Amino acid sequence: MRVLVTGAAGFIGSHVAEAMRAAGHEVRGFDSLDPAVHSGKPRYIPNDTDFTVGDVRDPAAVDRALDGADAVCHQAAMVGLGVDLSDLPAYTDVNVTGTAVLLAAMGRRGVRRLVLASSMVVYGEGAYDCAADGRVRPLPRAAADLEAGVFEPRCPECGDVLTTSTVTEDAPLDPRNAYATSKVAQEHLAANWARLTGGSAVALRYHNVYGPRMPRDTPYSGVAAIFRSCLENGMPPRVFEDGGQCRDFVHVRDVAACNLAALGAAARGGELCAYNVASGSPHTVGEMASALAAGFGGQIEPKVTGEYRLGDVRHIVASPEAASRDLGFAARVGFTEGMAEFARAQLRDPAGAAGA
Repeated sequence: MRVLVTGAAGFIGSHVAEAMRAAGHEVRGFDSLDPAVHSGKPRYIPNDTDFTVGDVRDPAAVDRALDGADAVCHQAAMVGLGVDLSDLPAYTDVNVTGTAVLLAAMGRRGVRRLVLASSMVVYGEGAYDCAADGRVRPLPRAAADLEAGVFEPRCPECGDVLTTSTVTEDAPLDPRNAYATSKVAQEHLAANWARLTGGSAVALRYHNVYGPRMPRDTPYSGVAAIFRSCLENGMPPRVFEDGGQCRDFVHVRDVAACNLAALGAAARGGELCAYNVASGSPHTVGEMASALAAGFGGQIEPKVTGEYRLGDVRHIVASPEAASRDLGFAARVGFTEGMAEFARAQLRDPAGAAGA
């Protein structure tokens, strides 16, 4: 199959492109090589790779990149939760407009298979149960509570403490920041495209992805890369809140394998199918910081700060059952093994650094 991978120079996209090629697919990489992110084509992209430099918002560039393609694996995006309100236009432009331009071009070209990189952030908070009120959706946490060190969400009906459960793909979508809103919009656009064209669209809701080539030292880096950068600089990782936030950390090689499985899954034309991409073994952010510190040599201990960011969610733990059932996907890289590797793995240098 001839597959166009957008965002192919990025952290996840580069691993996806490698997995596709290793499986025998003919892959074309497509990336803007945005100078705010990349200092030219990264060294980990082989010289003989079919690679097109272009912006996913440019209809002419996208149309050229789609020439001869049978399928698209859409990884290109502005990532992170956003730093402030000034990020809103950029998230909307890159993620929403870019996806719309890509889908319109796919329609013109008759490309009928799409794998879309979505995110766990579309859910907002995870799944919670109240002993009195059953399954509930907590409200966004108030700044006054966070300032006072009250981090656990409360039942919106009775105010009692909640217990966490696993999020399944039929959970209501509740985006709580600019990035999350843009990912929900991408899913809706993909669903529109599938209905209009009869195409097959699979949205993969990535949970906390980590591994080699994560970008270092940017406000938009994932928390694992931020902690790694701290350790490399001789500084303790700063763990927000009390470190008890629960996440599912999934290795980038597993994410790439799930993209490959989604590409080969039986097509369901005319609709969008969404799947959690997760390990199924959740851990706290504090546990992740400790595991990284141990893998880095153990001389630097993480520091729990009590700081917080409005818009962050407390717990989100995924059910991987649907991806296992429909795609045959199961994560293979365990938490301890993966964090030990990541503690010494190559990160991608920030733009402006030599050899980025």
